[in-house]
Amino acid sequence: MEPARAPREDGGAEELLGELERLVKDVVRASSWWERRGLDCAILALSLLAVPAGLLCLRSENVLIFAFGISVLGVCHYTLTVKGSHLATHNALTESKYWNRILALFFVEVCTAFPAEYAKHGHVKLHHGYTNVVGLGDSSTWKLPCLNRYIYMFLAPFLVPIVTPLVALERLRKVELRSALQTLGLISLGLYSHYWLLLNVSGFKSPSSALACMLLIRCLLAHPYLHVNIFQHIGLPMFSLDKKPRRIHMMSLGVLNLPRLPVLDWAFGHSLISCHVEHHLFPTLSDNMCLKVKPVVSKFFREKQLPYNEDSYLARFWLFFDRYEEFMVQAPPITELVGLQ
Repeated sequence: MEPARAPREDGGAEELLGELERLVKDVVRASSWWERRGLDCAILALSLLAVPAGLLCLRSENVLIFAFGISVLGVCHYTLTVKGSHLATHNALTESKYWNRILALFFVEVCTAFPAEYAKHGHVKLHHGYTNVVGLGDSSTWKLPCLNRYIYMFLAPFLVPIVTPLVALERLRKVELRSALQTLGLISLGLYSHYWLLLNVSGFKSPSSALACMLLIRCLLAHPYLHVNIFQHIGLPMFSLDKKPRRIHMMSLGVLNLPRLPVLDWAFGHSLISCHVEHHLFPTLSDNMCLKVKPVVSKFFREKQLPYNEDSYLARFWLFFDRYEEFMVQAPPITELVGLQ
């Protein structure tokens, strides 16, 4: 048990959160549709429109053009599967529940090859509902204690595109047959479409070369994807379910922002990179709105003397590499906020 002093008592915590919510709502109300949803929708649309150009680049015998095509398709893939899936899962792309459902099926199941319902349950209900609560939203699904630091940090990311549909198949065993068949059909559609396009548009001559290129595209940003998912929660205070703090303290202590990184900002979205604290406080905001309210949130935290965790990608990488056993193998110590429970 690691004791820590709480900045305010329970009633004060609720007042703080209410005050911050009012400030953020004022910013959202003063924003245009383009700022609230349009810009992120445009990024996703551009990623879809760039796919044909990337596929045609792979027909070239010029190494630089071929590499450019791989880069375009890899970034587009992660923009659709990470940014698109994340926003759709949080209903942040449109106010329509129907269209959010359709978009979630497209981005999560067709593009990412994972069941949309399990993604929503694991990410929205558990990770966001119980952020850094041990056994629920503590990001422990990303831990593989059987792997050493070298394999996990450098080699394991290459397995993400392979493991994802395999985990999906395991999850589908637990749902009713009709839902399982629908999800399996959409996942198969996404995987086969990618394979078919490489054969028929990019001009690959053999199934093995098309599959190898498919894997390369889906691995392009796998390393930062895996790293970001562990850097922003693991190693920060963890809480027990019966003694978890109020929401504003939970997010200020248990969530961390990375600096802005252009490629990752585009492909993963601001809410997963430089505005992760803001995203956990206001999960239905789009990436662009998280970026817009970031100065309001950071200023509020500093004025109220609340922790506002920030660190660089490289600093977190070397911290995890040096303390891998402590962070990724051993059970995390439980933090108890003195004065709250």
